[in-house]
Amino acid sequence: MSAEGDKVFAGSVPKVYETYLVPLIFQPYANELARRLAARPVRRVLEIAAGTGVVTRALAEKLPDEASIVATDLNQAMLDQAVATGTRRPVEWRQADAMQLNFADASFDAVVCQFGVMFFPDKGKAFAEARRVLKPKGILLFNVWDRIEENEFADAVTAGLQSLFPQDPPRFLARTPHGYHHIPTIERDLANGGFGTPEIVTVTARSRAKTPRDPAIAYCHGTPLRGEIETRGFGRLAEGTDAAAAAMARRFGEGAVDGKIQAHVLSVER
Repeated sequence: MSAEGDKVFAGSVPKVYETYLVPLIFQPYANELARRLAARPVRRVLEIAAGTGVVTRALAEKLPDEASIVATDLNQAMLDQAVATGTRRPVEWRQADAMQLNFADASFDAVVCQFGVMFFPDKGKAFAEARRVLKPKGILLFNVWDRIEENEFADAVTAGLQSLFPQDPPRFLARTPHGYHHIPTIERDLANGGFGTPEIVTVTARSRAKTPRDPAIAYCHGTPLRGEIETRGFGRLAEGTDAAAAAMARRFGEGAVDGKIQAHVLSVER
């Protein structure tokens, strides 16, 4: 599957993403970003790659009511799911490409992005766009997953698919979500976008599910990994989900499962 396909979140993916992946891996990091931003005096916030709105909801809870939030994503289907889920207070939802933001220069106090930078085809350009729309002393706050070996559920699912497709294993999780963890590379891309040296904190959390099958469904049905599996033939999605669930069970047991997740949180001022 091409890198272009890695950016497609459509069909049933947004609903599964919100139902399974958000509580499994995204919620604790959304809370972390919102907590960090709430410590700053911000009046206007732009979120890019908002997905189904897990960070948006956290920001709506933690930021003062006078702070306006504009939440954007490349995929309208993800925004539609975010709107359907709702927020505590009004949010402006807009489809937007992080590579070419349709906002005026110096119009936001903060730009926030949760686990979206990895999908940008030209990261330096995306960072330059974020810098352009930030006010002086405004902050870019984002996170990226650490390497897949530090994220046990994603690693187990990838191993399960490797066993089913040994000649051509689906590598979406390792390639894209967990493929942008090298700090010097991120610092270089930020510099190419006009930023200085970021503050970096590595945050470890726990991912929990009631059964080993839940993470298999989350990753195989709720991400572009689905399309990568389906290209291998009719019925392969069911087989892939079974293989991923079996790998989860071998590693974590048949009952409730608990695994490590780890990400880098980066912040840098304009």
